[in-house]
Amino acid sequence: MKDSPRTARWRFAPPLLLLAVGLLVLGAEVTAYRRHLRQLARAASTGPQTIPQMLKLIGDHLDPRAVLYLNDERAALLEAQLKAPNAGMSPIDHVKIESRYADELLKAGKTEQALQEFHLVEQQIQAHAPPALWRQARLYLLTQEAIGYLRLGEQQNCCASNNAYSCLLPIAVPGVHTKQFGSRSAIRCLTTVLRAQPDDLQARWLLNIAYMTVGEYPKGVPPQWLIPLKDFGTAPFPRFYNAAPQMSLDLLGLSGSVIMEDFEGNGLLDLMISSTSPTGQLRYFRNNGDGTFTERTKEAGLMGEVGGLNLVTTDYNNDGRPDVVVLRGAWLGSSGHYPLSLLRNDGGGHFTDVTLQAGLLSLGPTQTAVAFDYNGDGWLDLFVGYESTDGDPVPCKLFRNNRNGTFTDVTARCGLHLTRYVKAVISADYTHSGRPGLYISCQGQPNVLLRNDGPAGPDHSPTAPWKFTDVSRQSGACHGTGTFSCFFFDYDNDGWPDLYVGGWGKIRSVGDIAADYLGLPTPAAKSHLYRNNHDGTFTDVSRQAHLDKVIEGMGINYGDLDNDGWPDFYVGTGTPDLETLVPNRMFRNHGGRYFDEVTVSGGFGHLQKGHGIAFGDLDNSGQQDVFEVMGGAYEGDTAHDCLYVNPGSHNHWVTLKLEGVRCNRIALGAQICVTAATPQGERKVYRTVSTGGSFGNNPLRQEVGLGDATAITAVTIQWPGSGTVQVVRGVGLDQFYRVREGEAVARLWRVPHFRLPARPAPGAMPIMPGMTMK
Repeated sequence: MKDSPRTARWRFAPPLLLLAVGLLVLGAEVTAYRRHLRQLARAASTGPQTIPQMLKLIGDHLDPRAVLYLNDERAALLEAQLKAPNAGMSPIDHVKIESRYADELLKAGKTEQALQEFHLVEQQIQAHAPPALWRQARLYLLTQEAIGYLRLGEQQNCCASNNAYSCLLPIAVPGVHTKQFGSRSAIRCLTTVLRAQPDDLQARWLLNIAYMTVGEYPKGVPPQWLIPLKDFGTAPFPRFYNAAPQMSLDLLGLSGSVIMEDFEGNGLLDLMISSTSPTGQLRYFRNNGDGTFTERTKEAGLMGEVGGLNLVTTDYNNDGRPDVVVLRGAWLGSSGHYPLSLLRNDGGGHFTDVTLQAGLLSLGPTQTAVAFDYNGDGWLDLFVGYESTDGDPVPCKLFRNNRNGTFTDVTARCGLHLTRYVKAVISADYTHSGRPGLYISCQGQPNVLLRNDGPAGPDHSPTAPWKFTDVSRQSGACHGTGTFSCFFFDYDNDGWPDLYVGGWGKIRSVGDIAADYLGLPTPAAKSHLYRNNHDGTFTDVSRQAHLDKVIEGMGINYGDLDNDGWPDFYVGTGTPDLETLVPNRMFRNHGGRYFDEVTVSGGFGHLQKGHGIAFGDLDNSGQQDVFEVMGGAYEGDTAHDCLYVNPGSHNHWVTLKLEGVRCNRIALGAQICVTAATPQGERKVYRTVSTGGSFGNNPLRQEVGLGDATAITAVTIQWPGSGTVQVVRGVGLDQFYRVREGEAVARLWRVPHFRLPARPAPGAMPIMPGMTMK
C-alpha cells in the first residue's frame, strides 16, 4: 500500500528518533574543535598562567555544541534556531528542534519552561503525525513530562526547603512535599502511561516515588503497580540522622567529591568538597571542635580552584601534612583537556597550588588517580587514569616522586601502555609481596589488574624502571565491561585485601533497576565482590555475599558503622539521566560472610544522585559518621549534600594515627593487626591505611571497631616500603593514639571531644510511624 504524502513525511521518524536529545558537533566540526582545544591547552600550558587562570581560559572556550552539560547555553542555541527566519522548515524539523529545546531546558533546571515546551511538542505532533505514531509519541512525551513534574516537585520542596528527611526513601513526614502540584501532575502522566503499557517498569518505579512524595505510599499506589521496599534494607538497624541542614553543611550543587581529613593537625576532621561544574568552587570547611564548621575557602587560598569531579589525598612532599590532588574533565570527552591540581598543605588551613612547580601539568579528562609508593622508597608516587575516547586517546600516566617536590613521568619507562576509558584506579599489596599493585576500572573494555613485580633489571634504585605485569585474565577479578567505582578492603578479615567493583552501565532506564529489584531479567551491569585467594587470584563471591545486584554506583566508600570490626560500605547511586531517582544504598557486613542491606532502616536511602563519600569520626566520639556529596551532572540537577550522624553503639574501638619514618610519613599502605581479648577468646582485626574507596576520601587515621573486646593485647604494624614489623603494646580501648615507626610505645593522643546533633532539632517532626513494608 502506497503511503499518502502526509504519512510518508513521518514514516522514517519514530518517536525516539524524532524526539532524540543532544545536539552534536559532527564530522569536520568535531575535528576542528578538537584541534582548537589542543591548541588552547598548549597555549595555556606554555604561558605564565597559574592553574586558576588556565581553568578560566579553558572554561571560557568550551563549546556548548560539544559539551552535553552546558545545558543553559545549549538551550539558548536551540532557542535561536527556533526564532530565526526559517522559511521552508518542515514540521518534522521544527518539532525535532522544539523537543531538543525542551530537553535542554529541563536539564538546565528551567523546569516550568521545559514543561511548556513539551506541551507544545505534543500539540505539534498531534496536529501533523498519523494517529498510530501520535499514540506512540504521546506515551513517550507523557513520560518526559512526568520526569519534568517530578523535578519541579523536587525544586519547589527538597531544594527550596531542605530538611533532614528530604528525599529519603520511603519519603515520610516531614519529607513529604508541601507543594504537591509537580508530583500530582507526574502521577497523572504516569498513570496514563501504565494504563496503555502495564509492563512499563520505568513508569511504575517513578509512580511509586511520586506517591511517596505526596505521603500516599504504599496505600495510595494502585496495587497492581505497587513496588514494596522490603529488599531495600528494612532489617533492624540504628537510624542515622542527616544533620547537614542543621549544621549548614547541606550545600546545594552538582556532583563532586569530599575529603574528610585532619588538615590542620589538631585532631579534628575538616571537610574539603569539590564540584564537577566548570565554575564550581572547591570549598574548605574547618571543624571548630564544638559541633560546628566554618567555611574557610578564601582563607585557605583556594579561590579560583574550580571544577573537579574527584579529589585524592596524598602527601607528595613527605612532611606529614595531607595534600590534595584535584581531578578534572571527566565525562567531557575531547572538551575535558583540563589540568589536574596538586594542592600543597602549608599548615594552618592554607593550601598552595604547586602543580606547575611539581611537574604535574597533564591535560586530559580524568576523575581518578591513586597515590601509592610503587618503588618502596618512602615517597608517594601518583598514577592518573584518563578517559580515552575514539579519536581522542589519552594514555594513563605514572608519575614517580623525585623526593624533592617534583615528579617525573615514567609511564613509558615502566612499560605501561594503557589507553582506555578509565573510571577508577586503586592500589593495594594484594599479593603480600611488599609491592602495591594497581586495579583499573574501565567502561566499555575489561578491567585491568597490574601486578607490581619490582625493578625491571638489576638496578634496584628508586629511579630504575619498574615492571608491572598485566595479570587481568588469570586473576579472576576482571569480569565484564560495565564498572565504575571500586575499592580494596578486607571484608572477611583474614588479613588479605579483597576487592569490590561496582557495576554501572548497560542500563536502558531506571526500569532496569526496578527489574533487578523485582527479580526480573535485565541487561544492566551488576556489582562484583572478589575474595582474595592468597595466591594472586580472586574468586567472585557476589552471589554468596548477597551483592549480585544492579546498583548503578558512582560514589563509593567503606567504614564500620557499628564498630563490630567488620567493614560496611555505602554506594552513591545514579546516572546522569534525571529520571534515575534511586536510593543510595548501605550494606552492613554480617560477620564477613554476607552483607545485609540497611538502606531504609538506617536512613541512608537518599533518592538524589550520590557521589563522593567519606566515613569518619567527625566529633571524636569513636563512632563513624558519613558525609556524601549529592547532585548530578546536568546544570539543573542540583541536590543538597548529606551528613549522616552515627547514633552510637555499645561496641569498643581504638583510633590509630600512624607516622612513618622510613616509609611515607602518612603511612599510606601500612598494614595493621589489632589483637584483642574478647569473651569468646582472642580476636584479630585487620586494617590497611588508605582513604577507602575510589570516589571520596576517608581520614588517614584508622578508626578500628573492636566489638565486645575487653582489652587490646597488641597492635602489630607492617610498614610499607621497608617491610618492618612493629609490635606496640599498652594500647587501651576507646582511646586515640599516635604510633611512630620504630617506637614500641604508642602515645596517647588527646583530641577534643564533642557530639554532633544525632536527632532532629527541637520542633522538628518525627518520621511518620506505621509505614508498612510488605
